[in-house]
Amino acid sequence: MSLAHDRYTGIYLVAASAVLWSTAGLFVRMADMDVWSMVAWRSAFTFLTLGAFLLLRNKIVRQRSSMSFGLPGVAACLVSAIAAITYIASLRWTTVANVMTIYATLPFVVTGIAFVCLRDRVTHRFVIAGCAAFVGVFISVGAAVSQKDMLGIFAAFIMTTGCATQIVIAKRFPDMDATLMTALGALTCLCIALPLMQFAIPAPMQIIACALYGVLTTALGYILLLQGSRRMNSGEAGLLSMLDVILGPVWVWLFYNEEMSPLVLTGGAIVLSAVAWYLAGGRRAATAP
Repeated sequence: MSLAHDRYTGIYLVAASAVLWSTAGLFVRMADMDVWSMVAWRSAFTFLTLGAFLLLRNKIVRQRSSMSFGLPGVAACLVSAIAAITYIASLRWTTVANVMTIYATLPFVVTGIAFVCLRDRVTHRFVIAGCAAFVGVFISVGAAVSQKDMLGIFAAFIMTTGCATQIVIAKRFPDMDATLMTALGALTCLCIALPLMQFAIPAPMQIIACALYGVLTTALGYILLLQGSRRMNSGEAGLLSMLDVILGPVWVWLFYNEEMSPLVLTGGAIVLSAVAWYLAGGRRAATAP
């Protein structure tokens, strides 16, 4: 029963992270800044928020923490920085729908890395659901893309690989301090972006967008994803996080009229159906006597 409860907790955490993660495109559109300025301001808000949280956590929990960092934390920190930078770049260079479509390949990347590094088991149900979701990805891509779109898609693939690597590292080292890792990853992004950003003071709405992105999408979203993925199979966590493949384009469609074609809607429906079918099978397995 405890294993089933742990899995349900993981499902809720990863699902919540998917909702938060899906707002990235909305906040990037709201900010309308160059890539490096967006990276710097977003990272500053993320680092300050998580730094305050870490101080508060250490004050409340006075006993020595069992969490560790070490080389796995350093590796995850660097991967986090690369993923964050390429994510913002991809959202500036191509549509949110294209970025989310590439991100939908996350389960395949996660499962491949976890299979090679952790020898995670891959079930037949996951293979079937993953293939169905992959069909949805190709349908969503639909028409041919421009050179700038291709650059954005390439950046999105790097981002996806980075996210998958973080999930596997968190699975392999469950005692790693995910909060500290995310904070230092944001600090790394800030240090990289500072020499390259524009030093003009952004407009108030741009500051608000960066703050929302840094605090909600990045800080809380990454923590929920990493904490939740530890409580479930790596491939399952990656598949569930694909919910933002649909939510991301929906937000920019609602607020900025960034339209989705019938192909995107059809592919998205297939992806969501694959997620629901796979998780329904996992629920029955978890509750079986």
